[in-house]
Amino acid sequence: MTVEQNVLQQHSQKHQQTLLNQLREVTGTTDVQLLQQALQVSNGDLAEAVAFLTEKNAKVPQQDEATYYQTSQVASDRYISVGSQADTNVIDLTGDDKDDLQRAIALSLEESNRAFRETGITDEEQAISRVLEASIAENKASLKRTHTEVWSDSPNPYDRKRIDTCPVGLKNVGNTCWFSAVIQSLFNLLEFQRLVLNYSPPARVHDLPRNQKQEHRNLPFMQELRNLFSLMVGSKRKYVDPSRAVEILKDAFKSSESQQQDVSEFTHKLLDWLEDAFQMKAEEDREGEKPKNPMVELFYGRFLAVGVLEGKKFENTEMFGQYPLQVNGFKDLHECLEAAMIEGEIESLHSAENSARSGQEHWFTELPPVLTFELSRFEFNQALGRPEKIHNKLEFPSMLYMDRYMDRNREITRIKREEIRRLKEHLTLLQQRLERYLSYGSGPKRFPLADVLQYAMEFASSKPVCTSPVEDIDSSAPPGGTTGQLLPPPSTAEQDSLPAMETSGPASGLSAAPAVAQQQRVPIHKPFTQSRLPPDLPMHPAPRHITEEELRVLESCLHRWRSEVGNDTRDLQGSINRIHRTIDLMYSDKSMMQVPYRLHAVLVHEGQANAGHYWAYIYDPHQRCWMKYNDISVTKSSWEELVRDSFGGYRNASAYCLMYINDKKPFLIEEEFDKETGQILSGMDKLPPDLKQYVKEDNELFGKEIEEWDALQARKAQQEKLALAAAAASAAASSSASSSSPQPMSIESSLPDNTAPQQDPEYMEQPSPTNDSKHLQEDTERAISRAAAEQEERSPEALLNASFPPPSSPQPEVQAMMTPNMQGIIMAIGKSSSVYEMNGPEAAFFKAIKLEYARLLRFAQEDTPPENDYRLQHIIVYFIQNQAPKKILERTLLTQFADRNLAFDERCKSIMNVARAKLDLIKPDEVNMDEYEMWHQTYRNFRETTIFMMSGLELFQKSNYMEALMYLIYSYQYNKELLSKGLYRGHDEEILGYYRRECLLKLNEQAAAMFESGEEAEVSTGLGIMNELVVPCIPLLLIHDTERDLLAVEDMRNRWCSYLGQEMESNLQEKLTDFLPKLLDCSTEIKSFHDPPKVPAYSTLELSERFSRIMAALGRVPTEAR
Repeated sequence: MTVEQNVLQQHSQKHQQTLLNQLREVTGTTDVQLLQQALQVSNGDLAEAVAFLTEKNAKVPQQDEATYYQTSQVASDRYISVGSQADTNVIDLTGDDKDDLQRAIALSLEESNRAFRETGITDEEQAISRVLEASIAENKASLKRTHTEVWSDSPNPYDRKRIDTCPVGLKNVGNTCWFSAVIQSLFNLLEFQRLVLNYSPPARVHDLPRNQKQEHRNLPFMQELRNLFSLMVGSKRKYVDPSRAVEILKDAFKSSESQQQDVSEFTHKLLDWLEDAFQMKAEEDREGEKPKNPMVELFYGRFLAVGVLEGKKFENTEMFGQYPLQVNGFKDLHECLEAAMIEGEIESLHSAENSARSGQEHWFTELPPVLTFELSRFEFNQALGRPEKIHNKLEFPSMLYMDRYMDRNREITRIKREEIRRLKEHLTLLQQRLERYLSYGSGPKRFPLADVLQYAMEFASSKPVCTSPVEDIDSSAPPGGTTGQLLPPPSTAEQDSLPAMETSGPASGLSAAPAVAQQQRVPIHKPFTQSRLPPDLPMHPAPRHITEEELRVLESCLHRWRSEVGNDTRDLQGSINRIHRTIDLMYSDKSMMQVPYRLHAVLVHEGQANAGHYWAYIYDPHQRCWMKYNDISVTKSSWEELVRDSFGGYRNASAYCLMYINDKKPFLIEEEFDKETGQILSGMDKLPPDLKQYVKEDNELFGKEIEEWDALQARKAQQEKLALAAAAASAAASSSASSSSPQPMSIESSLPDNTAPQQDPEYMEQPSPTNDSKHLQEDTERAISRAAAEQEERSPEALLNASFPPPSSPQPEVQAMMTPNMQGIIMAIGKSSSVYEMNGPEAAFFKAIKLEYARLLRFAQEDTPPENDYRLQHIIVYFIQNQAPKKILERTLLTQFADRNLAFDERCKSIMNVARAKLDLIKPDEVNMDEYEMWHQTYRNFRETTIFMMSGLELFQKSNYMEALMYLIYSYQYNKELLSKGLYRGHDEEILGYYRRECLLKLNEQAAAMFESGEEAEVSTGLGIMNELVVPCIPLLLIHDTERDLLAVEDMRNRWCSYLGQEMESNLQEKLTDFLPKLLDCSTEIKSFHDPPKVPAYSTLELSERFSRIMAALGRVPTEAR
């Protein structure tokens, strides 16, 4: 046989095995002969083979509906024995034995409870899921789902800029999250990365005719994959676009429908193309030797199939790539592997007799460096003719030892398997015995035997009663239908208060008793006391008669029996635990831990069989942590998060592919070293010349985009500076020079600092200009005399209640100036009046500004309720709480003291002129105006977020949920951006999250009620609310992954899924079927929705008052929101 024939034969065998694996996964059929027959009949066409198997299975009588909807979950305390013919727990219901029927019902309830404990999914939820998937699939022809409209790229390139060496994400270009998950898993295999980056297409391909080049689409794909990998290595972008590579790959699966293709099929095609591309290159580069394909050596292994076919033994060596494993019925990865390595009845394999049984074992002879397991989470429901997803929990380890499955350990493994089988048989007997103790009784209800004995002991020890519990209850009813209430006999105090004639002797007492009883039987309804027991009756049933001797004997026996039962239960549990430990440690000896495989990547699917979202968890050996690759988002994760999302049984997320790497081959994940310098190659140094140029050009384009953005922002900033300068020049021209008397003082100092270093003093320490005009001196003298007179008449606080209108200023301006900031400044000026009289306006200015800063600092340090948020009243409080630089605080406070609205009397006007003079002394290098403007813009964003929040909460309280939603959605998003930069830059996230969540739930209830009405207009309106408002917002709840948000999403989905089992008109059923896939789409890709609503402008006082009112009203909401 020539080398070419050998390669072709191996490729044919591998291709046939791949088709068998795919066919087994799609149809759920495990019979190898039947699968091979289907492939032969269909000439290798996968679709025709599926149709053949479906038609063949349809001829088999289907299960009745009740049988079909029973759960198939295997309990954790029972084990599957290969080749067993019957279940030991099967109960014969063909007879008339009622005990068997009761045991069957109890067993069914027990199985349901066990399945729920293991998976967290009830039988009802599984049935709903199956009906939903069937309904969606049956109406698939009417579903015209378009590609998801992803959120457009941010116009700010800095939002898309890569941070240091953070991994690069991949943009989802429309139902391509599967591509991102697979490619990121392969890219982080550094050996695979090097192979792709250094790949060069074979030279002879350029000489092929054009029609033959179309058959080699894998070569253009390889080039696009190289380009993509190079960008993922050296790009300055946070994420890159894989559209070109995706389109070439998807072009091989052209379909008349725009549904999401099967990820397993794409993965197989991807590896096939890679293998073929490297095979062509290997054949071109060979020099008389057998060509080596690096893809085959990296991903493909071999196993030995040893078995018996119709009594004849055989051994075959087969190649495998992605190894398929069934999930249903197994609790961990080793159980899946044990079942996959044995097919059919294998007893005859180890016996000398030649029986007619058939079966085979698989033993790995060569494992690939990268070992990939396909977990068959999607099985074909033959009763419905549609696929459905398996949500069962399946555990897998971070370190997997494959020794027990190797051919060289065949005999040792068989011995250990036999020992495990014997231990499991013993374990089953012990568990059955323990179950008799824990579920005691012959009826449908079972109780622990120890509890039964305890209850009997409590009954026997209760105080005996000598009357029947029904003797004192009247069995007759009055004509009105109500039963007379027999009141308890009067107490001693009540008897003392009765007339003497009623208690004067035995005769009178006996004769009066019936009359009193008749009077007391009054049909009065007392709703809160009607069901109370009389105080002299026992709380529990008690024996009528029991002697001390009987009680002593009974208590002795019950105590002894309960002690015996407790000892027996502990012994059984101890034996069961010891057997479990023995089984767990069966392969823990050193000889069976020589083939370690470490978990490299887990590919996760969230959703149902027909819709969902994919992402990957990949281990970073350099940072020693797990990373979550979710399209454009790449974040640090943890093993705990991986377990929650990958094992299954939680939400609808579970792993569908596990990628392990040989832990003894570090070259798979090791960085490459420079041969000359010995340094690690990183970034652009890893790329060949052509890809370096490609990445360089892309980075230059991105750099130009950043430069254009910077230029645009610089123009905007320059325009704002010019506007500020013009305003400042106008203000300076209208003001006169301030007075003299230099007093060096800053906000944080109360005394002059006479020991300042020999350098230019800061602007706050420089004296104001001394060339005061005569007009200013006269103003100062008048201000001093007037301030002295006012100081005698009024306290500083009284100044707040006064209005000082300037001679020619209109009344509205007076109202505008009395803001919280202005009130504080007026109070500070009033308190500094004595300093003003003695030392002049500049000293008074320093005193006033110090007092105002101290007051605002006290506000910033107070722990106030949400309705008294000082940040809304004072920008300085906001700056102090967020640790703004001192220069920003000083300039902002100076600007407030320089407000022209202060010029309503001579004293305030003089202090205002001092503040303006200080502002003029500020040098350009003393205060960074860009930083100053940034802080003020942040405060404006905070106010705008507050207005969004306030408007949404007000509308919510008015039950206007449709309008409230957009305000709450945007306020939550804007607030989250603020909080990402500092804890005190925004509002309480829990309050906003609560009302955002409640608003969506209210809208969901409204829409569901409209749908239930059945009226055409109402149904259309309800579905419009869901499609336009609720569904686009669901990814916002999923992306942050908080427990309450996830529960809210599940509540909304469950509400609509509950309609599936109800009868409804065909048009409603069609609309529901069209709507449900959109609601159940688990993608976290954020859809575009309405623009943010317009918000009005509020004055500081109005905003503070309205916010205070709404937050005070929230004080009466549930604790969860507060």
